[in-house]
Amino acid sequence: MSTVTSKDGTTIAFERAGAGPALILVGGALEQRAMDSETARLAAFPLMTQHFTVYHYDRRGRGDSTDTQPFAVEREIEDIEALLEVAGGSAYLFGLSSGAALALEAAIKLTGKIKKLAMYEAPYNDDPMARQAWRDYRKQLDTLVAEKRNADALIAFMMLVGMPAEHAPMVKQMPMWSMWEAAAPTLTYDAAAMGDEAAIPTVRAASVRVPALIMDGGASFPFMHTSAVALAKAMPNGQHRTLEGQTHEVAAEVLAPVLVEFFA
Repeated sequence: MSTVTSKDGTTIAFERAGAGPALILVGGALEQRAMDSETARLAAFPLMTQHFTVYHYDRRGRGDSTDTQPFAVEREIEDIEALLEVAGGSAYLFGLSSGAALALEAAIKLTGKIKKLAMYEAPYNDDPMARQAWRDYRKQLDTLVAEKRNADALIAFMMLVGMPAEHAPMVKQMPMWSMWEAAAPTLTYDAAAMGDEAAIPTVRAASVRVPALIMDGGASFPFMHTSAVALAKAMPNGQHRTLEGQTHEVAAEVLAPVLVEFFA
């Protein structure tokens, strides 16, 4: 493990592996280096380390990274900027799920430092009912986190993404529960990156000038496809690709060759 200090003094823990151009991976909600997640599996996938120097980091407030209040999305962008400095000043950037939303914001802000951007299923949704559900969730989440009710905040997030309420007792018995519960306050960070309504940010996306690959899974939720297509169309150098047979939990062996082809 290595560390770098972000602009506000937060310590960001990361792993660096492989050889080649720098590639920073931005994980989604609750993800961290010690977790068996899509981003962690991608970071360790041999094809990735054969082609890139892969940087896999704990977002602030998770794993071995520290945290500093007050929070703003700009602080997480500064964390990525600190990693960019370690990587030599510029890098490719890939984000998954809500981490893709953060990667988008970083690409907008860090002009000249992000060489190419790849995103997989940032969960934006323009459906009016989904936007209302997101507003309700953000209000509930802010209250639960402020009251330090981490377990309830975690359940609220899981129910938002489709878990039936009656499954909550079973989820709390999972081996990963304690790790998730400790990281639950950072769900507000993902929410902030997604925006007030989690609507598709086509106007903001239009300011991304670097080559960008926006992906979705062919077996995933239909709104993911709609969002990916809209984002790619909005970006001057954007392209869209559907990974057939993939869900939101994309397989590293499917995703890695696509990223190698795009970044190379």
